[in-house]
Amino acid sequence: MEPLLRTTPVIVTEPLVYEEANSTFEGTASWDTAQAGPRPGVMVAPTFKGQSGFETQKAELLAALGYVGFAIDIYGQGERATAPEEASALMAVLDDDRALLLKHMQLAMKTICQLPQVDETKVAAIGFCFGGKCVLDLARSGVDICAVVSFHGIYDPPPLAGAETIRAAVLVLHGWEDPLAPPEQTVALADELTQHGADWQIHMFGHTGHAFTNPQAQAREAGMFFNPLSAERGWDMTQGSLQSQFV
Repeated sequence: MEPLLRTTPVIVTEPLVYEEANSTFEGTASWDTAQAGPRPGVMVAPTFKGQSGFETQKAELLAALGYVGFAIDIYGQGERATAPEEASALMAVLDDDRALLLKHMQLAMKTICQLPQVDETKVAAIGFCFGGKCVLDLARSGVDICAVVSFHGIYDPPPLAGAETIRAAVLVLHGWEDPLAPPEQTVALADELTQHGADWQIHMFGHTGHAFTNPQAQAREAGMFFNPLSAERGWDMTQGSLQSQFV
């Protein structure tokens, strides 16, 4: 039997400007040009600093796995933070208006579904830190999305009337020592997901705090530090979750 011929991935990343009403956003889209036809799309929701090279790198890793990766913009074109204080101020606007946060997420989902490289029936979202809250809120809305994955996210539910049933498969990757989401909040999230009929999994990583996927996080005393083993395990679990939902 002749061996299967496998093409070498050729990953392209391009800026993607999208808008609605008077709001303009700019993210990046990544895909493998050696692959033909529509394929699953995965949004990458950013940390509280806004869309950056960190999220674009994740989108490119997703593209190498055969997906279209879309590093979304949650704040608006040109709205990026360079310091924690600035990031907290940007995040506070959406934290105080979860309906607006959801609107931004719904626009991002509409945008990825319209990309010619994407199979609109196979869309998922992953998010980091504040982005974890963003993808959970998208799932809470009952939108028809295959899966969401939250890395060291924030779990407080929005003061909105969500859907009776959460249709997305939900994977939560959590550091046991995360000071922003103590164990009781994780249990509350599990109760919430159960009440709404979600297909959910929560994985706790020991000796792991907040921001465990970010090599730049080194504030161990504040509970925010990179853990390469937990980051690797979480990425492996994410790949497995996406594969199971995109079959």
